[in-house]
Amino acid sequence: MDNGIFSGLEDLGLGGLSGVSLFDNGKSKSGSGKEELKEEVKTPEMIEAEMLLDKTHECPICSNTFKNRALRTGKAKMVSMDMDLRQRFEGIEPLKYDVISCPKCGFTAVTRYFKPVTPVQRKTILDKISANYKPQPEPQGIYSYDLALGRYKLALANAVVKNAKASEKAYICLRAGWLCRSWAEELEASEEAVNAAIEQARSLEKEFLMNAYDGFIAARQSESFPMCGMDEATVDYLIGSLAMQQGHFEVSAKMIAGLLQSPSASPRIKDKARDLKEEVVRAMKARDGK
Repeated sequence: MDNGIFSGLEDLGLGGLSGVSLFDNGKSKSGSGKEELKEEVKTPEMIEAEMLLDKTHECPICSNTFKNRALRTGKAKMVSMDMDLRQRFEGIEPLKYDVISCPKCGFTAVTRYFKPVTPVQRKTILDKISANYKPQPEPQGIYSYDLALGRYKLALANAVVKNAKASEKAYICLRAGWLCRSWAEELEASEEAVNAAIEQARSLEKEFLMNAYDGFIAARQSESFPMCGMDEATVDYLIGSLAMQQGHFEVSAKMIAGLLQSPSASPRIKDKARDLKEEVVRAMKARDGK
C-alpha cells in the first residue's frame, strides 16, 4: 500500500509531503473550510498614486539628475471640459504634475517649457534664482494642492527672470488658475473645509486667470502661431472665455464674432463659441438689468 498521492517522492528527499492534505491550503481544521473574499476598498489617494510614476529629468541649468512625479500615459480619463477649456479627469488632477522642478538649483517650468534654455537664460537663472535657492528634497507620493501651487509659482518666477515670452507666462497663469479652481472644488466637497481656505483658492484662481487673460492678449499682438500648442482659433476662443470671466463682455463678443466668421476655425471651436455666446448674452442682460 502506498503512502498517498505523494508516495515515491521520498527518493527525491521530499518524504515529508506524504500525508499532506491536497486542498487544505493552510486553513485551520476547526474552520468551515470557506474563506471570505474581501475586496480592498481603494481610497482616492490610492487611486491617484496608481496613476503616477517617478520620471527622471536632467536639469538644463545645473545638469543635476533628479526625479519628479508624473502621470502615467493613458491612465487619466477625461470626463468633461469647462467653458475655458480646463479639462476634468476621473480620480486625479493632472495639473498637479505638469511642473518640473530641479530640487538642487530651483529651475522650474511647466513640462512644455522645461527645455530648451538659451545660454543667456541659463546665466540669468543661475544668478537670480539658483544663487538664492535653498535645495529641497525630491517630493514623494502624491502632490498636495499646496505643494503643486508652490511649484507653479516657482515656474512663474523662473519665467519672469528668464524673460520668457508673454504666452509662456500666460500659459503658466492659466494652468495655475485651473489648479486653484480644482483645489477650491475639492475643498467645497469636503465637510471639514474652512470657508477662508475656499475663498483664498477662489481668489487665487481669479488672480491667475486675470493675468492669463492679459498675457494672451499681449502675446496675440506680438507672437506667431501656434502658441502654447494652440492654433489661432483656439487662442481666440480662450481669450473670449477669459474675457467673459473678467466681465469684459464686449471683448468676448468680438472674439466670438470673429470665430464664427472664420473659415479656418474648426467646427468644434465654432460650436463652443456658440455656447459661449449664449453665456455672454445672458451675462450682459444680467448686468444691464434686462
